[in-house]
Amino acid sequence: MRKDSRLSRILHVLVHLKHFDRPATSEEMGKMMQTNPVVVRRTMALLKEVGYVSSIKGHNGGWSLAQDLSAITLYDIYKLLGEGSLFTLGLSDEHTQCKIEQAVNHALDDVMSEAQTLMLERFKSITIDSLSHNN
Repeated sequence: MRKDSRLSRILHVLVHLKHFDRPATSEEMGKMMQTNPVVVRRTMALLKEVGYVSSIKGHNGGWSLAQDLSAITLYDIYKLLGEGSLFTLGLSDEHTQCKIEQAVNHALDDVMSEAQTLMLERFKSITIDSLSHNN
């Protein structure tokens, strides 16, 4: 199963923007993230939609923070991305009538649900600003 790295990429971009003393272009951020500037623009448009960043067109233009990072949590960004699964592990659904498969799925589902609940609660207490103090 393919990893979804959108959460870490957005967090990375937001923390970098804090350290820029001018608007950052999509090309500059694309180089930092080792991705195409089109991907950066698509990501930044999502952040702009909710007021986390702003953009200036033209010469000396680019992306800037529009909100203090201490007001944004990991949970806010997680929700913005559509609240996908935090785990790439999946339950088996090939033998749904099998009692053993049912027991295994039930146990795994309980543990993963509990872990996800704990993670999301922790996400609510971590601001994006606090990530920039770890470097």
